[in-house]
Amino acid sequence: MEVVGNRAINEGELMDTKPNMLTEPQEFINFLNEETQKLFATFSANNQEDIFTNFTKSWTELATRSWEDPTVWIRAISDYQQGQMNLWRNLLAGGATVNPVASPAPGDRRFQAEEWSQNPVFDYIKQSYLLTSQLLSEMAANAKLSDNEQRKLEFYTQQYIDAMSPTNFAATNPEVLHQALETKGQSLLDGMKNLLGDMEKGRISMTDESAFELGKNLAMTEGAVVFENEMLQLIHYKPTQEQVFERPTLIIPPCINKFFILDLQEHNSYVKYCVDQGLNTFLISWVNPTEEQGYISWDDYIEKGILKAVEAVKAISSSSKINTVSWCVGGTLTASALAVMANRKDASVASATFLTTLTDFTDPGDIGVFVDEQQVGQLTDKVTEEGFLNGRSLATSFNMLRSNDLIWSYVVNNYLKGQTPPPFDILYWNSDSTNLPATMYTFYMKEMYLENKLSQPGALTICGEPIDLGKIKIPVYFLSTIEDHIAPWKGTFKGTELMKGQIEFVLGASGHVAGVINPASKNRRNYWTGGKLGEGADTWLETAERQEGSWWNHWADWQKRRAGKKIDAPKSYGSAEFKEIEPAPGRYVKVRID
Repeated sequence: MEVVGNRAINEGELMDTKPNMLTEPQEFINFLNEETQKLFATFSANNQEDIFTNFTKSWTELATRSWEDPTVWIRAISDYQQGQMNLWRNLLAGGATVNPVASPAPGDRRFQAEEWSQNPVFDYIKQSYLLTSQLLSEMAANAKLSDNEQRKLEFYTQQYIDAMSPTNFAATNPEVLHQALETKGQSLLDGMKNLLGDMEKGRISMTDESAFELGKNLAMTEGAVVFENEMLQLIHYKPTQEQVFERPTLIIPPCINKFFILDLQEHNSYVKYCVDQGLNTFLISWVNPTEEQGYISWDDYIEKGILKAVEAVKAISSSSKINTVSWCVGGTLTASALAVMANRKDASVASATFLTTLTDFTDPGDIGVFVDEQQVGQLTDKVTEEGFLNGRSLATSFNMLRSNDLIWSYVVNNYLKGQTPPPFDILYWNSDSTNLPATMYTFYMKEMYLENKLSQPGALTICGEPIDLGKIKIPVYFLSTIEDHIAPWKGTFKGTELMKGQIEFVLGASGHVAGVINPASKNRRNYWTGGKLGEGADTWLETAERQEGSWWNHWADWQKRRAGKKIDAPKSYGSAEFKEIEPAPGRYVKVRID
């Protein structure tokens, strides 16, 4: 049985409706529009509030403030009215608009079909939408609210603008109408099938998920699980060289995502690259927690997670020191762990690499729109009651930050055009969500994002230790990316000012994921190195040198200099104490929440 809106229909009933829908195409189009909007509502329901509710609240506040100085509103509305008059003149004149009143922004791919510019009606619809979008954006940008309210106003205004695009509705999208006519309605039926399937899953399909299987064509670097507890599985990877560096490398991925983003396919696997460089490589695979594991705390991730893994890697490799590589919140956890170790006089970690990691949360990036006392308080109550933060809700929040690319483009292609998304490994990873335990998540949001205590010496106690990142005096490699909207590079740069060891800061091209997963084999994009430290991010960039290609090779050279001498590669996984449990990638990473 399928659930559509508030009513349930079985497969037979759906089949019975198809002829009527085909004979009454407008009714079908209307139905499809309605269900598409309902679907999006279900996806956003797991967030604090629906985007339209937040839009209304923000604009009510704006309207109240506007009477203090109505000049901006009057000017903006006057410009809008003049633009609409010009649009009507162009429409009545017939033909394509020679001098458009409004044009899509560079990089906006929604209006690429020739009908949007050559058909006078669709050209009018497009420009009217863009003109209205400009009005809303301008009025929001000039609201002069508090920083937090201003950020929310602009964000939810943009969400509303994106949602109401004429491309998102069958009746006002010429590509959808053309395809429906060309396929005699089959594209609409295929779209309905995709819609019902995604409603059952509770999320939008971004890729052909049937094309991938962990251990078969993803996460397939050869290795074995050699330790596990309620927090993690520890994977030891098989060397591909006759000799390895004596000091092993432990990779600590974020617990907010699955680790296999670092081990996709052979050509773009960071794990495989590490192994091929002669690094004796280990990796943490975090548990995907259930509501029964809501008690797991930030301290648990440190004590039972990272510190336990460090001790295991040391024992297996017979090395007194190891090197760590961590990403995003995995890096924030690692920084916490290193501060704990510094307090305990534990010198087990010789060097640390942080990939797009925030340790100072003054600038939380686009996520800041979800972070204030009220929203965090509401979400804390919700996750405390449920025991965990649902991974789907988390994924939707991240997708909303790039809604045109990560939500609406798929709504159009999957449901209105009836297309099946092609296989794409990174999008498969993006769809494989993980939960977060309530205790850990609420601590993370309150202590890091809201109060920024990690950057303040002694403000935070973790594992019974007062935390001071200034006590971390080992060599540190920071990799940030210039287009990162999750961990803005100028925010991650502050880590270079908090830690006191030898610092190497590298700025890669692209964003939070694509900038990190930039395989050396392709040697694409570019990165910056060698900027002047100690005088802020802007000075560093002004004095840095641009390098072509991937940052991976630059990092590998840095890591090898801190990995000790070459020794014979181990002949087996683990050790007598840490025996092989199961082949990589292990059970934990295969646990899905849908």
